[in-house]
Amino acid sequence: MFRSFFRFFAVWHTLVKYGMDTLIPRTPYHFIVNGLTYLMPVAWTRELSEPKEVRVRKCLEALGPIYVKFGQAISTRPDLLPPEMATELAKLQDDVAPFSHEEAVAIIEKSLKKPITEAFASFDDELLASASIAQVHTATLHSGEQAIVKVVRPHIEKTIRSDLHLMYIFARFVHHISAETKRLRLPEVIEEFDKTISNELDLLQEAANGSVLRQNFIDSDILYVPEIYWDYCTKQVLVMERIFAVSIGDIETLRAHRVNLKELAARGVTIFFTQVFYHQYFHADMHPGNIFVDVSDPENPKYVAIDFGIIASLNDQDQYYLAENFLAFFNRDYRRVARLHIDSGWIPDTVKITDFESAIRKASEPIFGKPLSEISFAQFLLTLFQTARRYEMQVQPQLVLLQKTFFNIEGLGRVLYPDLDLWDTGKPILEKWMKDQFGPTALYHKLKSHTGQYSEIMTELPMLVQKQLKSNHQLKQQQNQRLIEGILLGFLLLLLLQPELWGAPVTRYALGAAALLMLWRIFKSR
Repeated sequence: MFRSFFRFFAVWHTLVKYGMDTLIPRTPYHFIVNGLTYLMPVAWTRELSEPKEVRVRKCLEALGPIYVKFGQAISTRPDLLPPEMATELAKLQDDVAPFSHEEAVAIIEKSLKKPITEAFASFDDELLASASIAQVHTATLHSGEQAIVKVVRPHIEKTIRSDLHLMYIFARFVHHISAETKRLRLPEVIEEFDKTISNELDLLQEAANGSVLRQNFIDSDILYVPEIYWDYCTKQVLVMERIFAVSIGDIETLRAHRVNLKELAARGVTIFFTQVFYHQYFHADMHPGNIFVDVSDPENPKYVAIDFGIIASLNDQDQYYLAENFLAFFNRDYRRVARLHIDSGWIPDTVKITDFESAIRKASEPIFGKPLSEISFAQFLLTLFQTARRYEMQVQPQLVLLQKTFFNIEGLGRVLYPDLDLWDTGKPILEKWMKDQFGPTALYHKLKSHTGQYSEIMTELPMLVQKQLKSNHQLKQQQNQRLIEGILLGFLLLLLLQPELWGAPVTRYALGAAALLMLWRIFKSR
């Protein structure tokens, strides 16, 4: 409790130092912001001469690794941030000092419940890489395989939970400031970030992610996923096969090995579309630090993927709308793009579709003024989201990681081969997927897969039809009976109201009793 309280004021002090309070829209509750700001002496002497985008980046860097990771995550969100802010936040670097070799050994021994010498034939003193969540060492198994050993930072989970708690508080406060801030759905953005960071903290989850990816590409000649050594994996330690390959960002070395960069770039696009549309399960952190290249066959280079902490998937509906959006866009069918956004629920159905279509056309046509090889998928998404923001597009958390991954893939592809035609590579995959999912053959296989259910229904169908006919017959009989009873009741009432038709009072009493009985039968039958 007290720790969270003091952490709140430490975070608020940093926010005020960089003028983040000045970015909050004025509302009737702004006196709370002003009061908290003037509690901080730094507010009395601060200078806010730098652009707000630079101040936001420096503020996140000062707050620490988790805030840096959050800034990196939202920097690929064109639906959340204006371009200038996104560009500045993309400069954030996950630069954290490593923890000691002794601490790493202690964590490994505690997790594996055995001495380090019993776990590994050798464990190198020098670490391979360090990041905000974990760091990586190299080792050799007793069976002779060279391995990578990933170890979670000590006490990092407690720090992250504390900061996430504060993030939720700030997000809920900003969410209720105005209609514009509500549209951002910041609490949901933080919730998605929470899920992502929680998965990165759990190395067993990362190991499972890696195993699924490896299985999906087990016979692939374009992507290799290292083997996970499950006997050595715990929540805090992950051990997997060590691969010797060239970083995809090392273009000079790739050229020195005479790697076919055009083919390498095209294969990257193929991997992305295959994961998203065929596996529905994709590596969502494909930056240069996590992607390597096997150069043993330069004309047929193979990707090597590592770091499986951030994995994502799309449900069937989002997958369908995404594919249809790409196809409609490159066919310049802007009415279809607009309709898909409304049908999917990404924008409200109260939006006038002709206005939205016109806005999409205005934003997209300049893109088609370029050769296909110069058309950017990422630019298309950016343009589309910026346009949709004006029409109250709701943030779609399930698409966050897809957007980020797509930007990374296209950026890598264009660095490798600037003339890469993404549409030439991606369109056949999309069209084949649409045919596989919704074509005549797909319909036949879907019907065939439900043959057992249909057979059961067919055997019960005659009985169901007979029951329905019998029910209809009984209903018809009841309706006819009520009609006759209604006519008789009307006739009896007429006799009661015209006593001259019947002479004796006793007769009228008998007819009255008969009318009441008939009326009671009618109401009882309902």
